[in-house]
Amino acid sequence: MKKIAVVTGTRAEYGLLYWTMKEIENDPELKLQLLVTGMHLSPEFGLTVQEIEKDGFKIEEKVEILLSSDTGQGVAKAIGLGVIGFAQAFARLNPDILVILGDRFEIFAAATAAMVMNIPIAHIGGGESTEGAIDEQIRHAITRMAHIHFTSCDYYAERIKKMGEEEWRIFNVGAPGLENIKRLKLFKREELEKLLDIDLSKTTLLVTYHPVTLETQTLKEQLDNLLGALMQTGHQIIFTYPNSDSGGRYIIERINEFIKNYNKAKAFINLGQQRYLSLLKYVDAMVGNSSSGIIEAPSFKLPVVNIGDRQKGRLRALNIIDVGYSKEEILEGINKALYNEEFRAKLKDTKNPYGDGDTSKKIVKILKEIDTKQENFLKKRLNY
Repeated sequence: MKKIAVVTGTRAEYGLLYWTMKEIENDPELKLQLLVTGMHLSPEFGLTVQEIEKDGFKIEEKVEILLSSDTGQGVAKAIGLGVIGFAQAFARLNPDILVILGDRFEIFAAATAAMVMNIPIAHIGGGESTEGAIDEQIRHAITRMAHIHFTSCDYYAERIKKMGEEEWRIFNVGAPGLENIKRLKLFKREELEKLLDIDLSKTTLLVTYHPVTLETQTLKEQLDNLLGALMQTGHQIIFTYPNSDSGGRYIIERINEFIKNYNKAKAFINLGQQRYLSLLKYVDAMVGNSSSGIIEAPSFKLPVVNIGDRQKGRLRALNIIDVGYSKEEILEGINKALYNEEFRAKLKDTKNPYGDGDTSKKIVKILKEIDTKQENFLKKRLNY
């Protein structure tokens, strides 16, 4: 059996990897080796490792790397701990190939250990661009370390080719997030209202705001403007917690403070894929800087007010309203999303550019067919 190691460090990433892991687990020719790390192992971020266990996955290793600090120094130390932890885990498991997704620092640590240990790397989500975050550098660094590239659209596949990666290593399989929309049974409106104790007949904004890691010096100003705009709308607001990047804890503090002073708001540490996607179906607009607004929201024709530069460079559908960081721009974007008749009429024509929702089957087929033992598999061109 070919041993496929998969690393997950966050709730969002786990949701994107879920069906691929299921396909690997159910294939008699493959053996899933699941490594869990990062926010999954932190009570502060919902201890979501418990959800993985409830889903029935066998966890081969829990790699502890998340420190109590979310400063740049703290994240750098977490990367170092991650390289050590993953090196020890890979030495024990001896996988045939490592499958990783995205651009977070935990994944960078896993890729670094695998690269040095000559373990082939298959990377999901390369070629994309998020110019306002350190994720940009991490993603492209992983691309240079990886041996197989699973992209979400042809545009990103072409970008990887321009980086000097050989064409036979690059496969457009679509965005894994769309598979959840296709395969999960989403909640009915009444079920969701009961689960979350909310009334979705009221105008509701779903807000997810992550740290913009290359702009941490202006984070307070960004949140002042965002929260000021949200309060001025007077609408019902549902917050989801940010990730554990530098500045994440400050955002959580500000959200909790806002909720104390605004009785139409709720915050959730972890909604899970089923509840989160169900909300995308029923809320009136999404506000923030999450990639889910760019990738999953178009499938629901949901208007998204995308703030700042965190998602700058990503391919966009018609549902996206890009705004700056000022309170006035954010308010203008929200009003356009909710009330501009011309914009809302165009929403019905929104098409998702990120695939057809069959990502996991395509990935597993390639993992089975690819010969990781061939002499040139670990060799690549290094010219740009």
